[in-house]
Amino acid sequence: MAVDLYFSKEHDQVRRAVRDFITKEINPYVDEWEENGIAPLHEIFKKMGDLGFLGIRYSEELGGMGLDYWYETAFLEELGGIECGGIPMAIGVQTNMATPAIDEFGSDYLKETFLKPAIAGDLVGAIAVTEADAGSDVAALKTVAKREGDEYVINGSKTFITNGTQADFLTLLARTSDEPGYHSFSLIVVPTKTEGFIVSKKLDKMGMRSSDTAELFFDNMRVPVKNCIGAEGEGFIYQMMQFQHERFFTLPMSYISLERNIRMTIEYLKERIVSGKPLIRKQVLRHRLVQWLTELEGLKQLTYHIVRMKMAKQDASKEISMGKLLAGQLSNKVTGGCLQMFGGSGFMNEMRISRAFRDARLTAIGGGASEVMSDVIAKMEKM
Repeated sequence: MAVDLYFSKEHDQVRRAVRDFITKEINPYVDEWEENGIAPLHEIFKKMGDLGFLGIRYSEELGGMGLDYWYETAFLEELGGIECGGIPMAIGVQTNMATPAIDEFGSDYLKETFLKPAIAGDLVGAIAVTEADAGSDVAALKTVAKREGDEYVINGSKTFITNGTQADFLTLLARTSDEPGYHSFSLIVVPTKTEGFIVSKKLDKMGMRSSDTAELFFDNMRVPVKNCIGAEGEGFIYQMMQFQHERFFTLPMSYISLERNIRMTIEYLKERIVSGKPLIRKQVLRHRLVQWLTELEGLKQLTYHIVRMKMAKQDASKEISMGKLLAGQLSNKVTGGCLQMFGGSGFMNEMRISRAFRDARLTAIGGGASEVMSDVIAKMEKM
C-alpha cells in the first residue's frame, strides 16, 4: 500500500488519534444508535471538537488545527472504520457540508457565532438545500427569503436534511430574488431556535439508520440579513463550490469502508465449507474479489491525485465528480456482491454486511446522483 509515500509520521499521529476515538467512543455504541434510529450528536461532536477533529483544515484562529488536505484525507479514511454509514455522514455534514461556505465566504460575525462553535462541537450544523421538487436540480428550489428591512422572512420547506432533528443551525439555500438565472439565491445561516422553524417529521430510511434525517418547514421565520453568507444573490455559486467539499468527503470513506467489507467477506468465505471445501477456493469468487480490490485501488489513487491538485490550488471539480461517480458505482457493486457471497446469512439484518449494503446505496444518490455526475463531467468535457 506504500502509505508512507503520501503520509508522514505527523499524519499518522492524527490517524491513530481518530482511530482510537472511534474504537472507544463510537463503534461500541453503533448497534444501539442504529436500533434507536438516532445518535447523540451533541455528545459525540463535543468530544470530537475537544480533540480538534471537527476543524482539521480550519484555521487555528477559529479553533481548528490549520492542517492540509492530506491530514483531512487521513481523517476521512479513518471515518471509514466506523461500523455504519450514518455516523460518518453526520460528521461529514458538520465538517464538509454545512461549514465550508461560512469559512470561505462568511463574515467575521458568522465565523464567531456559528463556525467557531461548530468546530468546537458546541453547535450541530446541517445543510438545507434539497426540496421535494428540487434535489439534483438545485435551481428549481422554491424556499423564499424575502428581505424586509434588516431581516429575511423565510417561507418554504426542505427535505432529506441530515442532522435535521438535532441541528442548532442550518446553512440554508433560499431564493432571494424573482429574477431568472443563478444569481437569485443566497446562502443564509439559520438558527433553529428561531420562531417559525418546524421539524415536520423525522424520516424513516432504508439505511443510514443511526443518522437522523428530517423534513423541515419554515413559516414566516425571521433571520437577520447579516446571517447571509457572502454577497446576496451568490448563494447558488457558493453552494456549487461547497458541493465539492461534500463530494470529496465521499471518496476516502468509500474505498476504506468497501475494502473492509471485502476483507470481512474473505474471512467468511474461508470459514464457510461447501462440498468439503472452503468457498474461498472457488476461482470465480476469488477473481471477483480481486477485481473489486483493483477497482478500489484505482479510486484511492484518483483520490490521492485530487489531493495533490488541491494542494497545488488547482480546480479538481471534474476529478472529484469522476471520483463520486466511481464511488457510487463501486458501492452498489461491491456491497451487493459481498452480500451475495454471504448467501442467506447476508440477508439477515444482524449481519454487518446487510447494514453495509443498505448504507452504501446512498453513495450513488446523495450529494449529486450518479446521473448528475455524468452530466457534470460531460459538460466539462464539452460534449
